[in-house]
Amino acid sequence: MTEADLPPSPSPPAVADVVVIGAGHNSLVAGAYLARAGLEVVVVEANATPGGNTRTQELTLPGFAHDSCSSAHVLIQNNPMIRDDELGLVSDSGLEYLATDPAVVLPQEDGDLLVMHRDLGATAAELARWSPDDARAFEQLIGEWRGGLAAAHGRWSSHLPQPDDPVTRRYLDLRRRSAWDVVHERFSHPVVRSFMLWLALATIQDPRRPGTGFLPSSLAAGRLDFGWTTPVGGSQALPSALIRIIEKHGGHVVCGAPVTGVGTDGVHATSVRIADGSSIRARRAVVAGGHLTKLPGLLEGRAPTADLEQARDAWRPGLSVLAVHAALRGDLGFGPDGLTSAAAGLGTAAGTVRHLDRFAAGEWDADDPWLLVVNQTAVDPTRRPDDGGGTFKILTIAPYELAGGRSWAEEKDEYGARIVELVRRRCTGLASADILSLRTESPVDVAAHNPQNVGGSCHGGEFSLDGEVLAGWQRYDTDVPGLFLTGACVHPGGSVSGRPGRNAARAVLTSLGLDPLDVMGPT
Repeated sequence: MTEADLPPSPSPPAVADVVVIGAGHNSLVAGAYLARAGLEVVVVEANATPGGNTRTQELTLPGFAHDSCSSAHVLIQNNPMIRDDELGLVSDSGLEYLATDPAVVLPQEDGDLLVMHRDLGATAAELARWSPDDARAFEQLIGEWRGGLAAAHGRWSSHLPQPDDPVTRRYLDLRRRSAWDVVHERFSHPVVRSFMLWLALATIQDPRRPGTGFLPSSLAAGRLDFGWTTPVGGSQALPSALIRIIEKHGGHVVCGAPVTGVGTDGVHATSVRIADGSSIRARRAVVAGGHLTKLPGLLEGRAPTADLEQARDAWRPGLSVLAVHAALRGDLGFGPDGLTSAAAGLGTAAGTVRHLDRFAAGEWDADDPWLLVVNQTAVDPTRRPDDGGGTFKILTIAPYELAGGRSWAEEKDEYGARIVELVRRRCTGLASADILSLRTESPVDVAAHNPQNVGGSCHGGEFSLDGEVLAGWQRYDTDVPGLFLTGACVHPGGSVSGRPGRNAARAVLTSLGLDPLDVMGPT
């Protein structure tokens, strides 16, 4: 399903228990839990279609369904919303996921192919072709994660208090470290190090930064468990299923309704004003899924509180992204045997460092950059026309502003062609004759897709607080009574996890004296 298949939005009611701003997946997750708890919910979205960064669009040619931003839905599989099907998204609302094997492939410069399987033993055997010691280190890393660190990570992701026990202390210590240090301490072979760092960058955070030390473990374990988890029909399938839940419980999702103000009575949040001049009164709460840099300026009838101003001022975009979308004649093949895979990765550890340094200098890099290659029609044929073809995407890191005042409009196609050529050397099915249509989207274009992608950041950016960098703001409530936060800007940050939405719903229900356990589990 692409956004073009979505039905028109209804007119918004004049009053509701809860008004949710934005129809990205986290806002819809929050709305779905609140609606299921018996609250009357209205979700208002500025764009003509819902989904935010979980939208599927015909970006190249008719019939080719491209995920404009998110593609893999791996992190959300460990969210109790999906794991325990708390909302009935899988059992009642038609959401279907494919857990792929291989999880990802990494074609090597010499023609060899590193294949990560959805099996620990098989993946360790693959790594042993380069280093038996590193294969054992990988098994130990995963064993430690599954032996207790994963449970601590689940509590952290749910923003729950952490017990003071040895396992939790090990987890928190790991979080304080950098992925770069963890990988280089535990692994020795350049190919294995490059593989682990490639995985660690999947949430678009600099792996050299303290606070990323858990990523090699958590992301490797997630790929082992779920592969390149693909929503059937495209990323749009998730918001579509959430909307069905909201509507089933009497709620409304209204698109084409940009929010221009959050009304107050001088203290409490009481309403949301729409660009057409209408407003929706919120009897009990407003949940803001918009960007935290914009929220203070939306308050009407009172000054912004210090917490909102601090969030605005502490935010920065982090790593912005560039994408290349293509319609192909067929699917790609990797390695000597032409293996098909929904996902592939390129980039060595040394090349990734150079890439990040060039990013910081305002330069794009086409020598040995970190690249994610997505070819999801290899596992989901619903995304291509009836007469065949393949959807293709490259995602990489690129600066929002180029050095020297250069224009992305003038350089993006050159860069897109350069990185397509890098991928072409490592696969089949990407010759010039195989490409039916090609579209490069710079970080400026990525920002234009979604007003929440400030600075070309589609992962919510990060916050610099007291010398520490955090991927998400640490509160769901605010010092404005009745105003709550969700979205990629709040804990635990970006990617398709649904955690900011579920956690925000818990905060709203608790504040209203309702028991979250009526609609969700304890973790």
